[in-house]
Amino acid sequence: MATEVSVRDREQLHYLLSEAAEIEHDLMCCYLYAAFSMKDARDDLQPDELEATQRWRRSITSVAIEEMTHLSLVSNLLTAIGGTPHFGRQNFPTSPGVHPAGIVLQLAALDRATLDHFIFLERPEGVDLPDGAGFAPTLAYVRGPRRPGLMPMALDFATVGALYAAIRTGFTTLAEKLGERALFVGDPAAQVGPELLSLPGMRRVTDLASAHAALETIVQQGEGAPGHTEDSHFRKFVDIRTELDALVRARASFAPARPAARNPVMRRPPMPEGRVWITAPVAEEVVDLANSAYTFSLRLLAQGFGWAGEVEAKRTLLDAAIASMQAVGVLGSELTRMPASPDHPGVTAGMTFALLRTIAPLPHGGSEWTFLRERAQQLAAACEAATASTPELSRCTRVFEEVARELSRVELAPPAPTSRSLPVVREPVVAAPAPSQHDGAVEIVESEGVTLQFEARRCIHARHCVLGEPEVFVANVVGPWLHPERTRVEDLMRVATACPSGAITLVRKDGGPEEAPPKVNVLRVRENGPYAVHAELAIDGEPPRLRATLCRCGKSRKKPYCDGSHVDGFVASGEPATLEVTPLSDRRGPLRVRPLPNGPLDVQGNVEICAGTGRSVLKTTGAKLCRCGGSGQKPLCDGTHARIGFRSDT
Repeated sequence: MATEVSVRDREQLHYLLSEAAEIEHDLMCCYLYAAFSMKDARDDLQPDELEATQRWRRSITSVAIEEMTHLSLVSNLLTAIGGTPHFGRQNFPTSPGVHPAGIVLQLAALDRATLDHFIFLERPEGVDLPDGAGFAPTLAYVRGPRRPGLMPMALDFATVGALYAAIRTGFTTLAEKLGERALFVGDPAAQVGPELLSLPGMRRVTDLASAHAALETIVQQGEGAPGHTEDSHFRKFVDIRTELDALVRARASFAPARPAARNPVMRRPPMPEGRVWITAPVAEEVVDLANSAYTFSLRLLAQGFGWAGEVEAKRTLLDAAIASMQAVGVLGSELTRMPASPDHPGVTAGMTFALLRTIAPLPHGGSEWTFLRERAQQLAAACEAATASTPELSRCTRVFEEVARELSRVELAPPAPTSRSLPVVREPVVAAPAPSQHDGAVEIVESEGVTLQFEARRCIHARHCVLGEPEVFVANVVGPWLHPERTRVEDLMRVATACPSGAITLVRKDGGPEEAPPKVNVLRVRENGPYAVHAELAIDGEPPRLRATLCRCGKSRKKPYCDGSHVDGFVASGEPATLEVTPLSDRRGPLRVRPLPNGPLDVQGNVEICAGTGRSVLKTTGAKLCRCGGSGQKPLCDGTHARIGFRSDT
């Protein structure tokens, strides 16, 4: 029976949120460990089994990503009431008493019992299910009631959903008791929104309504989701279990995972029961590296969530954290291929997710960037050394080298007389647009007044040219179709600047003004179509330009550019909800667009994102924009690309 807890004050609410953060963190690690353990094409799988395990891994990874959303939302909730983000937790397996007796958290490879355990943990409130075999509490105990005092009191909740119900009640009660403005005293600048962190359901928390919305997202996605919604964690695990049972009936020897250690540890445990001490030399080296990378990622998150200063510095920290977690995925998976210890024959290693005693934010200022940059460089060097035994880790080397470079771009602004120095980020210099070189894909036609260029691969057939100057741009003819000599240079400039894709560019010979960068960088979201960008653009790997249309349906064969594939059934509103329209201090300047491999468009620089009608949706200095076509919070990325297996190297 759960103990009723009345949230009397801010300290008690902070206490409950901190435990919620630890549980979300623990669940994320448990799910990642199970995903890391799963077999792939290098293992003994039949074709149908390989297809299933690949799909299950994506599904379980998507659940882990949503647990990261929950941890991030709880961090925003803590910050909103004047606290600090909480990224600490106990090492695995968690000791009795850390959480209620029924919340058993261990690292285990994916099998039927582990799935039963995940289903038990994610079960909706009021659903009675048995736990997985081997996951029974080692000690029966109850967090008994006591006389209320000043010290926060633990809640003996049966499900995670019950904990969040108490937290929601606590927010409501304290808002009524203290006043909503008095409760939400945290600095809004310290909040992390979806334009900074591409996670499904990410939002800022600044008042009671947004706090309730954040809690609702957590519950609906998994913990106690009413109605067992199809996308809930509970339902995803149930569906995987059903498929696993069918494949085992078809082939009794089928196992979806490698024999990864149950509760691996990286040093001699004082209580060895139920733990596997990793002592094999190669695995010992890699598990140390994996835990160091994981801890580094958490340190970056702690810095980013606690940062209320210059937004580019905040984004740099959060981007570096996510990149580092991608390296953790490579390290964690490779560990499950390595023998764990001579004392445990047939058992492979696994990541232990060991933590330092504290992940408290470092002091903000110049020292934090030195600290973080040095650690990234150490990790890159360690990954490079480890490739001698594990060549696959070369990917991790590249990740940490890039993270170190990004952290090196941060420098201290000159100190102002009335405020302390804040980090600023050096933006890459973007040169004025230069003529494209003729490479077979660009048509170049000279006239007395201009050099006219047409780049076919960027054209989206908006038809501004053939309708605006039909004598110059002659459609449906065999042979030459560009005739710039037939009209005035000013008329050609009008057509060129109306071309949304930038396929048409001009170089004037009459000394007149060239096309100038816009006074406001604008990215327009087209109904059921692409992004149309007008800015001083620097797209990775491309010459500088001022206009482009970028794919957001995920199907273009000319990524990152649109090729019209969206007309084949892509549906996405051009009128997304308004997110943040606080005026920018500067509205122009270089805009860098990086298509992340198999991921979103990383947009850095001043930009106003507008709906098709011109309504402002988001004014920001950077965002991650969906380009897989599947995000639930378009135009922003929410991590769906990982779940659906989106692929794009450009």
